[in-house]
Amino acid sequence: MSRSSSNVTLDPSKLEDISLPGQRFFGLFGHIPEMDASFPFQSIWKMADQYGPIFKLKLGDDMVYPTETNWGKAHRLLVPAFGLLGVRKMFDDMLDISSEMVLKWDRLGAQNEIDMADDLTRLAFDTIGLCAFSFRFNEFYGEQVHPFAGQMARVLLASGKRAFRPGLVNQVLTWSENERQEDISKMHAVADEIVRDREAHPQPDNKDLLNTMLSTADRETGEKLSDENIRFNLVTFLVAGHETTSGTLCFLYYNLLRNPETFIKAQQEVDRVVGDSVLTLEHLPSLTYLDACIKETLRLSSPIPTLVVKPKQDTSLGGRYKVSSNTWVQCNMRGLHTDPAVWGEDANVFRLERMLNGAFASLPPNS
Repeated sequence: MSRSSSNVTLDPSKLEDISLPGQRFFGLFGHIPEMDASFPFQSIWKMADQYGPIFKLKLGDDMVYPTETNWGKAHRLLVPAFGLLGVRKMFDDMLDISSEMVLKWDRLGAQNEIDMADDLTRLAFDTIGLCAFSFRFNEFYGEQVHPFAGQMARVLLASGKRAFRPGLVNQVLTWSENERQEDISKMHAVADEIVRDREAHPQPDNKDLLNTMLSTADRETGEKLSDENIRFNLVTFLVAGHETTSGTLCFLYYNLLRNPETFIKAQQEVDRVVGDSVLTLEHLPSLTYLDACIKETLRLSSPIPTLVVKPKQDTSLGGRYKVSSNTWVQCNMRGLHTDPAVWGEDANVFRLERMLNGAFASLPPNS
């Protein structure tokens, strides 16, 4: 028998198989030939438009996921830091780095163009370093962005291509893998530098994430994180934290500039709420229009294109489709966030009314 997500026992004979679109080259390479190697999710979006809300793909399987034990230890140690109280403690450091960027913009003057992608990458990278590890990369004091950003971009691109290629092809392209591993080693070196700096200059009273990883034992296993686990988590924070944040902010400015009336209203709200004073935590709940701008940007331009899970046992989706325990299930976030049944026929339009005056709270669950 199969179990659904609601733990209701289902009869497998009444479940449907998920449709499998046709494959080129007699299926020798699965659906890999359908994928744009530089941006595979765009291919998946196009296939979703063609094949509907659920379908199965045969792709490469060269993916590595953390062991549950190591993931669990790090998860239990670090999640509390991202609760409301933990984030509130980071506010002053966030304001510190933001002020550096605004000061740079102010000194440039109106006659200079601002490279938003570059500066917002610096902002996010510096903020993660200071808030999570009390480490200053000083991104706004140099001409070039930190090499980590370029290394990260190349690794993500190469890893995406590798995941959507047949194993045999990956074995042949040794030069590509060597370059990827070299960049990974350099990224690990950045993490190691942060740890060495803390070991050379201990901060026993600091409650940041780095001290938590270095000195705190997991409550369930009684074990501390290994050096390798700390390194991997440092890199994860620097990659996932700074790229998603900078990407979201870039799209936020893009949407505001494409919608001048919205931009002006957001500006007027900041002037009304903050005025000439310094931004504080107490101001944030009153910035409801700006909050709606961010939410609508996340809906249309989410930096997370997919959510991937794998069941521990044979189960079903929605009580309708069979899902075996060896199947990876991807949720198409773009499809979810532009579903006309939820968001209307103008789902691809940047429209803040979806997020204001109680509209966001009244959305269907998990939409």
